[in-house]
This record gives sequence, structure tokens and C-alpha cells, in this order.
Amino acid sequence: MHIDPLEKKWAQIVLAICAFFIVIIMMEALFHGVNAPSNVETIDSAKLHLSKEFAEDNLGVQVDENGEIIIRMVAGRYSFFPKKITVPAETKLTFRWVSMDVLHGVHIPMTNMSTMIVPGFVAEIETSFPKPGDYPVLCNEYCGLGHDHMWSKIDVVEKGQWQAPQVITKGGDKK
Repeated sequence: MHIDPLEKKWAQIVLAICAFFIVIIMMEALFHGVNAPSNVETIDSAKLHLSKEFAEDNLGVQVDENGEIIIRMVAGRYSFFPKKITVPAETKLTFRWVSMDVLHGVHIPMTNMSTMIVPGFVAEIETSFPKPGDYPVLCNEYCGLGHDHMWSKIDVVEKGQWQAPQVITKGGDKK
């Protein structure tokens, strides 16, 4: 079988480009921490209101026994719940998102926060806000006719001005 020299050159160029992209992906994963989600946690979207973690009175900002700040939010047609939260600036925050109906996306402009919220799974993101201000929370995945009204707001205040809510134990009970 004869391969034309020009075809052989183009095949080598294509393989070199593929190798280049693989090297870039590996460098991003190793040096910049860009990885696929490793926390695969499932939940029954139809029974969110019955779950202890995502029951209505457990939504929003909470501080666990270790002093870590956890924010639990629910995406549903056509809103994020709760509608507004207040968090401290320059502090590690763990967001836990679930969807009660369809695929949603969450994006907070001017931050590194952007993820998909898939029904039946818990999306967990760690982030912090570098400076105080109002940050909009937008849905970036079309979810129906009311999609353009789907938003929430995060009010970021100075660490010293933030009042921590009650501490939550591992069982979900408030102290």
C-alpha cells in the first residue's frame, strides 16, 4: 500500500496537534487544578423537601461544627432558593446545589463560579469572594419560558461585619 508523501505529512501534523492538546489538558489538570468533578453524590430530586439536608429550613448559609461555611441552594423553575444570602468576603465557602426539576446552570459573574446543576446529583463548589459587593447569581442553561427571570443575589460583606448563623451539627440539627 502506497501513502502519498503529502498525505503522510498532513497525518503527522494532525497527530502533533492532538499530542499538543493532550499536553495542554494534562498541564491544566496538574498545575492549575482544572479537573472533572470528583464528588459524585446522588439525591432524589422529587423528594428534596423531605431530605434533611435540603429541607426548606436548611437552605441558605450555615456554619458547621468545624467552622466551615456551607451554602445550600436549590434551583427550580424559575428561581434559585433562597433568593438572597449574605456571606463574608475573603473566606472559603462551600456551595451545595441541587435541582428540583430540570437541568440548570449557575454562574456568578466576576468570580470563578460556574457549574451545571443536574437533576438527581449534588453539585459542590468551593469558592471565595475577594471583595464586598452584590453578586448576581444567574442561570446559564436554558430551562424553559421563565429562564430569563431566574436569578438570585449574594450580598458579600466584610468579614468583621458578617454575623454567622447558628452552628449546624453533622445530623443537621441547629445548636
